[in-house]
Amino acid sequence: MRKPIYLDCHATTPVDERVLDAMLPYFREVFGNPASLGHLYGWEAESAVKLAREAIAQSINATREEIVFTSGATEANNLAIKGVAEAYHQRGRHLITVQTEHSAVLDPCAYLQTLGFEITYLNVQSDGLVDLQQLQQAIRDDTILVSVMAANNEIGVLQPIAEIGQICHDRQVLFHTDAAQAIGKIPLNVESMNIDLMSLTAHKIYGAKGIGALYVRRRNPRVNLAPQLHGGGHERGRRSGTLYTPQIVSFAKALEIAIANQASEQKQALHLRQHLWQRLSELEQIKLNGHPTQRLAGNLNVSFIGINGQALMLALQPVVAVSSGSACSSAKTSPSHVLLALGHSPELAHASIRFGIGRFNDLEQINIVANHVINSVRSLSNRKNQ
Repeated sequence: MRKPIYLDCHATTPVDERVLDAMLPYFREVFGNPASLGHLYGWEAESAVKLAREAIAQSINATREEIVFTSGATEANNLAIKGVAEAYHQRGRHLITVQTEHSAVLDPCAYLQTLGFEITYLNVQSDGLVDLQQLQQAIRDDTILVSVMAANNEIGVLQPIAEIGQICHDRQVLFHTDAAQAIGKIPLNVESMNIDLMSLTAHKIYGAKGIGALYVRRRNPRVNLAPQLHGGGHERGRRSGTLYTPQIVSFAKALEIAIANQASEQKQALHLRQHLWQRLSELEQIKLNGHPTQRLAGNLNVSFIGINGQALMLALQPVVAVSSGSACSSAKTSPSHVLLALGHSPELAHASIRFGIGRFNDLEQINIVANHVINSVRSLSNRKNQ
């Protein structure tokens, strides 16, 4: 049976063949533990990790000592938020984040509330963007961290990270950004953007699953973190555990390819997204979610007014693989918290589709998907009106 067209690249991406080729030797030929520095096998692995760490650091204008490898962006977010809270609790117990953040940020914040920390959850405007004046007003003398994602995983909105970083820098508050969806797709510079902590992952850019990183600033200011995993003191004491060399190599290779082709790939993704939106706009009962231009090139999130969301997803499944929200919460029956934050009703939020366009999609696929979506929505609308 032919598989549906894959348009769910915000959930994950297939490993690029070039990435797989780079990984394979580190499973059997160069299999040593990077921490075993008493023999050749460990030296080889350590060298590969060192080169990958340097490549990832250079891509964001950091130093290799500032890169801490993790199992993914979820762990990186937890290490950043809980690590800062534990390290700076004597300075203050107030953190600021945004209602539309990923659950990997919202859940650690909720956990900290049970420990006596106070969290301010900023509203967003109707286009999904943070109100910078509201952010400035929310910062207090006891605020220790602001966490705002670079690119939203559902509606693709790009927050004004540089401006947020400047506000935090001026107020001497640490700034963390979840850049899982942004890395490799938009330019990121931790210095010019005043980013103190940044969470990254490989599997959104055609790297392997199970590998991510946290950038931790070492100077101006030097960020302290309380480790969340203990046992061995790896990663300069910040994250214990044997480094997974093949995955680390995959991350660096995937990022190398993404950055080398960033301009052309994002131009192509934008072209396909605009074409899909133009085609879907033939429907009267459609609403675009998020800022029309300040968003990831490959993201299109739309709501279908008056359409049963579950019925629509069932109708689309044979032809196209898409999500109705975050992949991490797609099994839940509750509506997207991101769309509710935009002011949508639960019914409209349920009737929303996230299209994630990627490297291996083409115009023919987009037209097939557009035709099927249009026909499905019209069929469901007619059935409802009968």
